[in-house]
Amino acid sequence: MTDGQTPSIPDRFRATAAERADQPVICFPDREVTFSEVDRASDAVAASLVSQGIEKGDRVALYCINSDAFAIAYMGIVKSGAVVVPVNLLQNPREITYVLNDAGVRGLFYHQLFAEAVESFRGELKNLAFAVGMGSGPFKEGDLVFDEFCANTSVPPKPEFDTANDLAAILYTSGTTGHPKGAMLTHRNLVSNTNSVVQALQLRPGEDRLLVVLPMFHSFAATVGTLTPLLHGLSLAPVPKFDPAAVCDVIEAVGATVFLGVPSMYSVLLRLPDEQVAKWKSVRYCVSGGAAMPVEVMRQFEAQYGLAIHEGDGPTECSPVTCVNPIGGERKAASVGLPVPDVEMEIYDDEGKQLAVDVIGEICVRGPNVMKGYWNLPEATTESFFGEWVRTGDLGYKDVDGYVYIVDRKKDMVIVNGMNVYPRMVEEVLYQFPKMAEAAVVGEPSELHGEIVVAYVVAREGEEMTPAEVRAYCCENLGPHQVPRKVVVKDALPKNAAGKILKRELRKAGELERGGDSRETES
Repeated sequence: MTDGQTPSIPDRFRATAAERADQPVICFPDREVTFSEVDRASDAVAASLVSQGIEKGDRVALYCINSDAFAIAYMGIVKSGAVVVPVNLLQNPREITYVLNDAGVRGLFYHQLFAEAVESFRGELKNLAFAVGMGSGPFKEGDLVFDEFCANTSVPPKPEFDTANDLAAILYTSGTTGHPKGAMLTHRNLVSNTNSVVQALQLRPGEDRLLVVLPMFHSFAATVGTLTPLLHGLSLAPVPKFDPAAVCDVIEAVGATVFLGVPSMYSVLLRLPDEQVAKWKSVRYCVSGGAAMPVEVMRQFEAQYGLAIHEGDGPTECSPVTCVNPIGGERKAASVGLPVPDVEMEIYDDEGKQLAVDVIGEICVRGPNVMKGYWNLPEATTESFFGEWVRTGDLGYKDVDGYVYIVDRKKDMVIVNGMNVYPRMVEEVLYQFPKMAEAAVVGEPSELHGEIVVAYVVAREGEEMTPAEVRAYCCENLGPHQVPRKVVVKDALPKNAAGKILKRELRKAGELERGGDSRETES
């Protein structure tokens, strides 16, 4: 470490592993993996990478399901001095090809489940020198085998890190327009953010076990669910797929104490019978992030499960955690809480001027967690900062107590007859409609009004609802300019791998249909 304060990820992990050698760090219903086992295996992976010619600063991709192998490979890549580039499991081969070529990856770890996908784009990767198959195979001839990587007995490398400047990971943000951008996260960014998470969530080393069903390639699960346990002496229970009944079984089997989820997961968990809910008795509290938590979903979940949901937030560019409703403190409905330790949050206007309490503007963040910038995009990096403050793209405000409220994404705001409509406010009302399971609101161009509000909705299981009754409910609870002019009832809404509703897909569907729009509408 060179900044005098923050250790590198390998140094921090090695210190924790030495202190807690025999403590389980990765827990499954039928087995456990200790800190010393992860330390030894990741050392072997690092040594194997160096033997393949990997040098400090090289990028290595990780294309893997939630598992102990993911954690070991991640730590091994970083120990070698390389930069880990996690692959979004839901991206198609064309998108993955772009990301891996943009990052210039020299090595690729891939789980056997993705062997076919890898074959479809392997030949297009310009810098790839080798690939490592994870699991039982079979793998392509010539590919290396992860189990053999983990058995390497060579002396592991111990590169020197400038923790404030050397990259540990490049996390690609889902591109809303154009290609995804790679957020460059340093060792200092990630280690400092795990420190903030431990304090804010009052996590207990040696005691807490985090259930990680959010995909570990995603920034929320990567930092809170994976790195935080590894660096701070907690345990994680990885679940590769969100199957509600399976999640309950794992919680009971491993004695999970903290559940990490996104709002859509909590909506689905509401449908479980009491015998499944009873399996959550070891859980202390739940955390929600990744998207706005509808107040009605939170109310229903807390009533059914008897557990508090602490909503928080943070973009990938902030490593990612910026704020959370405090454990043991006041939780405010519809708020993402207070800034976590060492992180500052303020509201700015478009010119970079700080705004007063309760005034809506762009949420900006400053702290050791803020990214170095976007990979190979100096102009986009410059545009995303006001000095030391990174612009999140979220519109929101702070109340007199310092609690932060996200009104909406800046790009999602709808302007109807010159008046601002914040989709989240409309969605909060829609979720209170008794038959509503899910809702998403977007804007659609209108020659007469500038834009109109369009609501995409999904009914609860066993219920039916019409656009007319949804609009009637909105007319009773919203201002005239906020009421959706169109309501589209769907069987499901498009989501990303973390369960966040993809509004860009809904907008795209609307664009395709506008030539001859056959959707059921009410005027």
